[in-house]
Amino acid sequence: MQIATDTLADVIVRLRRAQGQIGGVIQMIEDGRDCKDIVTQLAAASRALDRAGFKIIATGLQQCILEERDGSGQAVIDREQMEKLFLALA
Repeated sequence: MQIATDTLADVIVRLRRAQGQIGGVIQMIEDGRDCKDIVTQLAAASRALDRAGFKIIATGLQQCILEERDGSGQAVIDREQMEKLFLALA
């Protein structure tokens, strides 16, 4: 299933934030920062990645629902794929 990039602008913002957080974690490790601080930043990056993934899945499921309503047979297959992707993140 192809999802329009304009609907995923929020996902791009989340991924850029996670990218910055991961860069910060690397720098923290190189600087010898405290373990607690490093893990806290890793957890924040992980949450940002999870939210990005769930946003993609939610958008895809919404698209599938609209396609099903319009009678598209492909929508059922796409929805099943979205469900598998959701379970991969959960």
